[in-house]
Amino acid sequence: MPHVKDVFARAFTAFHRTLFKSSGGRFGGRGFGMPVLELVTTGRKSGRRRSTMLTTPVQEGDNVVIVASWGGDDRHPQWYLNLREDPAVEITLSGKTRAMRARTAAPDERAALWPRVVDAYKGYGQYQTRTEREIPLVILEPA
Repeated sequence: MPHVKDVFARAFTAFHRTLFKSSGGRFGGRGFGMPVLELVTTGRKSGRRRSTMLTTPVQEGDNVVIVASWGGDDRHPQWYLNLREDPAVEITLSGKTRAMRARTAAPDERAALWPRVVDAYKGYGQYQTRTEREIPLVILEPA
């Protein structure tokens, strides 16, 4: 049986995605002061395209950083499990859709990026205090 949080997240994501797509990113294109992107992964069990809406606290050149926080839940988000299995992803950011390759930040990269992530949105720091798992940072690089 799905968690209530999961059901709510799916409904909110569907609404956000519709708003984002129908407005070309003019509405729903920012969240908590950060740019919002649509991430498309391949379902590790179904093989079907899966889409979610996420914020990106750090962008460096063509690279984009996303945070697998799931609000401080003890579970990794499904999109993270999917991209670990198949790192070929697609994002739509600032009205542009592009193929990317996802990878979890190495420990030294995470150590350098984490303060910047928390500086962009303090909530990520709070999420980390809610869980014993280390919240992964994912670096998306052009494919």
